Amino acid sequence: MGHTIKDIAAAIGADAMGDVELRVGMVREPASAGCDDLALVIDPKYAPDLALGQAKAAMVWQGADWQAMGLRAAITAPRPRYAMAGLSALMDPGTGFHTDPQIDKSAVIGIGAQIGENVSIGALSVIGAGAVIGNGSIIGPLCFVGADARIGDRALLREGVKVAGRAQIGARFIAQPGACIGGDGFSFVTPEVSSVETARETLGDQGDTDPQNWARIHSLGSVQIGDDVELGANCCIDRGTVRDTKIGNGVKIDNLAQIGHNVTIGNDCLICAQVGIAGSTRIGNNVVLGGQTGVSDNLFIGDRVITGGATKVLSNIPEGRVMLGYPAVKMETHLEIYKSLRRLPRMLRDVAALQKAIFKGDKTPNSRSNQSLKERVNGGQRNRNSNHCRTGASRPGGYRIGQHAGRTGDRQSGVSGEHFCN
Repeated sequence: MGHTIKDIAAAIGADAMGDVELRVGMVREPASAGCDDLALVIDPKYAPDLALGQAKAAMVWQGADWQAMGLRAAITAPRPRYAMAGLSALMDPGTGFHTDPQIDKSAVIGIGAQIGENVSIGALSVIGAGAVIGNGSIIGPLCFVGADARIGDRALLREGVKVAGRAQIGARFIAQPGACIGGDGFSFVTPEVSSVETARETLGDQGDTDPQNWARIHSLGSVQIGDDVELGANCCIDRGTVRDTKIGNGVKIDNLAQIGHNVTIGNDCLICAQVGIAGSTRIGNNVVLGGQTGVSDNLFIGDRVITGGATKVLSNIPEGRVMLGYPAVKMETHLEIYKSLRRLPRMLRDVAALQKAIFKGDKTPNSRSNQSLKERVNGGQRNRNSNHCRTGASRPGGYRIGQHAGRTGDRQSGVSGEHFCN
């Protein structure tokens, strides 16, 4: 079986060279490739590993001397990593439970459910009343599709995927094991203003609020997902409170990500593992959120924004920014802050040495001039402190010092509610 080098190259839009009728059955790394495998040598740094395997054919970088590597055939593409997308799709053996379109005898199909042509439904899966499953879709074992939910053509739901009632999902949808679409949003409220609301308003002061019970706000909306969306294992998308939570076309969401209620995500975004997006935030198009990025609620992130790993977004971000840190600032700003932090120990040692020299000089004949120097230094520091509080200067991280810093009242911390991303 397998595929010829010629057929593979034609399928992925690449060039075939050498013995193009040679057949390969699997794709392997060079060191572990057998004589019937296609080795991946898409970068010169992988070429030495070919000698550790037995591959006769490989996908190589453009301009590679594949014959000098001892190969009988080769495939080249202008962008080898992009060619891997087509190659992996062609060579994917699948998961084994959807080889033939069939509905397992243990599956439960609700009244009025519409099952398209060539649909496979695995063991112990449940399709709710009035649900619609598009043509050519594969519903794996132990899946649940709620009442009146709609899933487009050629969808793939891996083991244990849950789709709540009334969710609307486009074509070519892929959900990895355990993904959950349409759980209730995390939305609770207290009878009176809570300590959390007070602390948020004052940036740190809980006030004198009493402990209260939390009342649940039900989720009346649902979830809308566009075409060509993929969800990672155990990621969750909450339904909206009143309006629907919306995921645009071409969005890819990694494992263990959490999308809160009412969130809107534009087209072709990448949401990496363990990202959390709080409720009612709007994400633009072509946004990339690095792993463990946290986004606060009711914010806006513009098109083409990129956040580095573990970034914490606490305020709006204009389009095109690359952000890093907690709180999120422009990446170059964060790197400068980090460099400054690394310099602090040396600076403190230098200041300590300077202070020691100044105070030691009090016992010398020039102590009067040294005392004058100390007074100028201390006086300058007092003036800077005074100007700092009076002018409302900015602290690192983007928080603005209020004009009444240090006074008692609702803002004892001296930090105003205005904040921004540098």
